[in-house]
Amino acid sequence: MTHQNTHKKQGYRWALLATVFCVAVVVLGSFTRLVDAGLGCPDWPGCYGHLTWPKSAESVANAEALFPESPVEHDKTWPEMVHRYFAGFLGLMILGLTIAVWRWSARSPALRYPRGHVTGLLALVVVQAAFGMWTVTLKLWPQVVTAHLLGGFATLSLLWLLSLRLQNRPWCLSGNSYRRVTGLRPLIWVALVLVVLQIALGGWTSANYAALACTDFPRCHGEWWPEMDFVRAFNFAQGVGPNYLGGLLEGEARTAIHVTHRLGAVLVTLVLGLLIWRLWQIPQRGARRLALVIGLILVVQLSLGITNVLASLPLWVAVAHNAVGALLLLSLVTLAYRSYTALRI
Repeated sequence: MTHQNTHKKQGYRWALLATVFCVAVVVLGSFTRLVDAGLGCPDWPGCYGHLTWPKSAESVANAEALFPESPVEHDKTWPEMVHRYFAGFLGLMILGLTIAVWRWSARSPALRYPRGHVTGLLALVVVQAAFGMWTVTLKLWPQVVTAHLLGGFATLSLLWLLSLRLQNRPWCLSGNSYRRVTGLRPLIWVALVLVVLQIALGGWTSANYAALACTDFPRCHGEWWPEMDFVRAFNFAQGVGPNYLGGLLEGEARTAIHVTHRLGAVLVTLVLGLLIWRLWQIPQRGARRLALVIGLILVVQLSLGITNVLASLPLWVAVAHNAVGALLLLSLVTLAYRSYTALRI
């Protein structure tokens, strides 16, 4: 048992460090996307055939001769490659954690280690690498960009859940509080699904360059229900053309995507408001603290979304909107974990 506690403490620190590093990868990914650097390097995994990116005049000339259709833009090459290196290092961290967990399990077969969890996480990272490659080779196809974003959020969520499992500090609740917390499970699942769908809508909005399709708030183009083309907006079989940089959809389709994202935000706010209210009714410090955290994150996220519209998508606000969206998802993952592992006293 002592060895298990020692290994789980080591695993917890490792998983927590990987989670923090994954937050950095998610933020770098959103930054890369928002500065239009997704095609900053036309090849993969290198950049114009370089291990980093071409810097000298000679290397730039050679790179442009090799890829004449993609001139070197230094303000776009470095964000893309920095993101790739961070993602690669995160993959190595997860590989190391997976090997460690399997070794600990082999030494103590009777003890329970999250082997399936870390193995699934490692498989997800491999799939993420493939989507990173397809983002470049398929020229920013929105379906791939959105899937890559969701994969990043899924990786982050699984790492955080692994940290919680290895930390192993469940809530200890009295009978009434225990019933209330476990009774929240259906609502927690609804909230989780809606937040994931809203994140997907946010990715679809960004991938189709629809964030500024409406520049006023709360109306759009001065109307509550402007002209919109939902068929083209959510045509998941759409073509790419030479590439998707800048987007190919017309105004009505982009407006439809933007308005749908706004409506999703309203629905998420209503459901989370109900969840926060019910969580606050539980007379337990941990439950009320988590209710406050979820509420604060939700308010910040809504404020950032509105600021994006009214201030015409400032870079730092847009990046923060992605990061806070990740925190909102992690707060719900935490609540779900607490609900399913709570102990009755």
